Formats: sequence, C-alpha cells, structure tokens
Amino acid sequence: MEKKQFQAESKRLLEMMINSIYSQKEIFLRELISNASDAIDKIYYKALTDDTLVFEKDSYYIKVSADKENRALTITDTGIGMTKDELENNLGIIAKSGSLAFKNENELKDGHDIIGQFGVGFYSAFMVADVVTVITKPLDSDTAYKWESTGADGYTIESYEKETVGTEITLKIKENSEDENYDEYLEEYRLKSIIKKYSDFIRYPIKMDVTGRRPKEGDENEFEEYQEEQIINSMVPIWRKNKNELTSGDYENFYQEKHYGFDKPLKHIHISVDGAVRYNAILYIPEKMPFDYYSKEFEKGLELYSSGVLIMEKCPDLLPDYFSFVKGMVDSEDLSLNISREILQHDKQLKLIAKNINKKIKSELQSLLKDEREKYEEFYKAFGRQLKFGVYSDFGANKDVLQDLLMFYSSKEKKLITLDEYVSRMPEDQKYIYYASGETNERIEKLPQTELVSEKGYEILYFTDEVDEFAIRMLMAYKEKEFKSVSSGDLGIEAEENQDENDSAADENKEIFDYMKNTLSGKVKDVRVSKRLKSHPVCLSTDGEVTIEMEKILKAMPNSQNVQAEKILEINPNHEVFSALKAAFENDKDKLNLYTNLLYNQALLIEGLPIQDPVEFTNDICKVMV
Repeated sequence: MEKKQFQAESKRLLEMMINSIYSQKEIFLRELISNASDAIDKIYYKALTDDTLVFEKDSYYIKVSADKENRALTITDTGIGMTKDELENNLGIIAKSGSLAFKNENELKDGHDIIGQFGVGFYSAFMVADVVTVITKPLDSDTAYKWESTGADGYTIESYEKETVGTEITLKIKENSEDENYDEYLEEYRLKSIIKKYSDFIRYPIKMDVTGRRPKEGDENEFEEYQEEQIINSMVPIWRKNKNELTSGDYENFYQEKHYGFDKPLKHIHISVDGAVRYNAILYIPEKMPFDYYSKEFEKGLELYSSGVLIMEKCPDLLPDYFSFVKGMVDSEDLSLNISREILQHDKQLKLIAKNINKKIKSELQSLLKDEREKYEEFYKAFGRQLKFGVYSDFGANKDVLQDLLMFYSSKEKKLITLDEYVSRMPEDQKYIYYASGETNERIEKLPQTELVSEKGYEILYFTDEVDEFAIRMLMAYKEKEFKSVSSGDLGIEAEENQDENDSAADENKEIFDYMKNTLSGKVKDVRVSKRLKSHPVCLSTDGEVTIEMEKILKAMPNSQNVQAEKILEINPNHEVFSALKAAFENDKDKLNLYTNLLYNQALLIEGLPIQDPVEFTNDICKVMV
C-alpha cells in the first residue's frame, strides 16, 4: 500500500483550511452530509439518461453513527460512490470538485441541485479528526476502495471489500484539548442539533440510532434504554410546498420550530420567485418585541439557505435596519458563495433579493394597515419606533419608503392615525401639520401652547417617543404640508380676536418685557406678548431648529453637547397676572424680579424641565404668600 502526497499547493491549502477557512468546527458535519446528498443526486441524474437504472427515492438515505468507545463518527450514504480515479482526483487534489464537474456536464432540473462546488468541504473533517477514512464502492463496479489520511502528510488508497454501493466516511475524533471539547461530536444530542440546524432540509432522510427510555416489561417502575433508528431531518421544507396546501397553523408551527420568537406572528409572508434570481422566502412580522431588541446583543437578519443547506444563521444584508424586526428565512440556488460556504462571494444576487424582500415587507404592512387596522396598530405599538428611527437615519434616505407607515396619536380622534388621514381632513385654511411633544398624551393635552391651535379647530399630533421630532424634521413635509410645533415662535395662525390689543400691549409694555428679559439673562432669548395663550398666564416657545423636547433628549444622551433651545417666555396680556406685572414694574422692581423668576420656573415645570435652584423657587413662593 503506497502512501501518496498531496500536491504542494493542496498541502498548503489543507493546512490553511483546517485552521482558518471555517469559523465554526461544527460546520464539518454540514459539509459531509451535503456531499452525501450530492452523491445520491448523481444517481438520480444518471437515471434520467440510463434506462437500465431506476431511481426509487425511498431507497436512498444518509446515516450518522457515533461510537464513543472508539471515538469514531461515521457518515454513510447510498449514493453513487467513487472510483479509484475519482478518489485520486477529488480527494487527492484539494479544491477540485467532482460535484462541480458533474454539475457542468449535466443539465440539472426537477428542482434538484448539486450543492458542492469547491471540492474543499470534505477536508473540513480534519478540523475535528486525526484520521479520516473513506470506504467507497462506485455504481456499476464490483471493486471498492479505501482512502485514508491523517491530514497534510498525505493519503493512501487500497482495494477493499464492501457489499453495497455508496460511501462510508469515518472520522477518528481528536482528543479534547484545553481550548476544545471534541467529545461533543460524539454526543447524540449534539449531533442531532447540528443536523437540524444545518441539514434539516436535505431532500434525503438523515438517519441516526437514537436512545430512548421505556418501562421494563413486567415492571413499570423500572426503565431501560433502547436504540431506535430515527429520521432526524424534515426533508421537505415548508417553503417548497404549495402555498394552497399550507394553513396558518403550518406557518405558526414553523415559526415555533425555528425559534423565531416565543410569541405568535401577526402575519406571515410566503415568497416564491423564479426570475433573474430564484429564491423562496418565508417571513414573519412578530407580535411582540424581543426583550433584547434595542440592546447590543440583538442581531438582525434572516436565515440564509443555499439549496436547503443553512449557510448563515443571521444574514444582516437581507434586511434594512428599519425592518430588522422581521424574522424568517431565504433559500436560493443562485447565490455565489465563498469557499467555506459561510459567507457570500459576490453580493449582486443578495442585493436583488434584499430589494425585493424590502418591497414585499412594505406592501404587506400597507395591506395590514388597510385591511386589518387593529393588527397593524398592535404591530405599530411594538415596532413603530423602529420605523421612525428608519425615517431619521441615513439622513432621511428612507423617508419616502416609510412615511405612509407612520402613525401618531390624534388630539381629535383620541387614537393613532396616519399622516394621510390627518392631511385628508385638514381645513382649507390650515397651512401646517401641527404637533405637540411631551412625555405622555395626558401631559401634552394640558400644554398651554395647544390652546390657540385647538381653538381654531385644528388637529394636533402628539409626539411621545424621543425620536418623533427628529424623524419629522428629517421628513420636513408630507404631501406638501410642512410640520409645525405648537411651541414654534410662529404658528402661522392669524388670531383675529384681540390681535390689535396684543400688538398694542407689546408696544405699550416694551419696557416691562425688556426688564424681564434682562432679569432672565442667559435663560431666555426673549420675553414677549403671547398670541397663543387664552387661559394660561405663561408658556415657553422656541425659535430655531432645536425644540425644548429635543433639548431634553439630547442632554440625556451620553457625552452630549450643551445643546440649548432658544427659549421665548410668552406672557398672556389678558390674564390678571399681567396686571400684577405692570403694577410691580411701576412700584416695586424687587417684586417684578420675584414674579419674573416665578413665571419662568412655572413655565419650566409645565415643559417638564428641571428647575435650576428648587430651594430658591420654594423661597420665592413663600415670599408671595407672606
């Protein structure tokens, strides 16, 4: 028996591959099972052109067996087997793929596809094995062969006795080291887990002898273990089944089986595309937000399969961030994979799939909004914030995609409404889409700044998420209607009543307002007569781009800059407080200082802003009471 050396290039490639190509050692089982599936497929394609060969699918299988005592793991298939020349060419020359050559020589159809393309998957076995032994008998041959290797130092080939056609690969599993537990690849539960994870949808049965427990005959209190051959994989994936044959229960079961979430999905989306890029996908819109959704630990992405074999558990490139809540999988035969089949070599196909998926998700959400409003509102309460982050992020690049999916609480309807619903019922004389920001709807409803807008009969949108104003600033307008905060210095509303009186009050009392402005130097930009207040004595409004709510949010951020809104203290000239201000200005400047500080702090409290000196504030109140 002659020992042969790998080619020099192959030897270096093998050493590199064992140490660096694959990110996880468990991948070896996926690779060997995929090769076994290819070997069975080759018989199928041969039967298409050979009338003497009948392919009966039920006769073909893959079996995984573990022998703990001898540290041996065996993968057996009933596939086409290999001749001596094929052993030399396919296993003796690394990166020469017999499957790829077969694929190029044959026209593949009927939904079958050869998985292997690079001829390196087999050698992943050396990540976990000291010795790899291949015993194979090719179809239409009476001679079997044994190929054996301990790795980069070479291999041997010799004739061997084997009764049945097919291939048996035995791995002598390595001993444990300080860094690696190789015992796990001999454990039944671990092998089942890896098979289900990566190879659940291989089209042929993957069998294992599974240990069970049962009561001993004649004694129900005593139990005994027994071995039973079971099929581990599902074989036919749900996405390849006819949609008309599937029920909502089938999709929900798949959601649970894949551990996409502990909830029930609000909606499923089943996509089958046979175009420039062929792919199948099943997507889910969850009912509830995952507990870690806004944490660093959360990973977005869909499961990515190639011909039914799991390539990536989380493929982030398939989903934009604003749809990162979507769960599910994509399976395509057209992906260009890298040598390890773990990542994509070219992303052109993936970008096309992602673009189509993105459109489909938006379309389904719009349908949900239109036809199942309660379900959409349930979804929006869980993930609406993410859509708003999507509008804000990337400098508003996605605002046109998302604006029709946004909802906000309405002052009139007392429920969530869309921007389209708001604009569709705007009075002709209304120039802007008005909004008010605050911590809760209840607090916003009591804001003094809403008085004039509400009196005009205009609807106000309530913003209670920290991202709301930032998103709206990025959106700028909806259907040519600009957004306007009720705290804006200019509301764009002509207050006909008392307009002349207000203008007159501003002119006549300019000295008072200038004095109050000096008293609050550094705290407010200006003190003015209010055109918006009706029953309240005072409020804060803002000039510039930064609103008071935005200031609060920015200041709460880590390493925040000292961002300040340009605050305007507005005084209601028709409130009795204004009479007290005028009297104090004429007779007692100290009292005017006291009143000014009290009104300013009162306005801060209304806005939910902290008072700079609470002790001074309480002392000022006491002075008024004495």
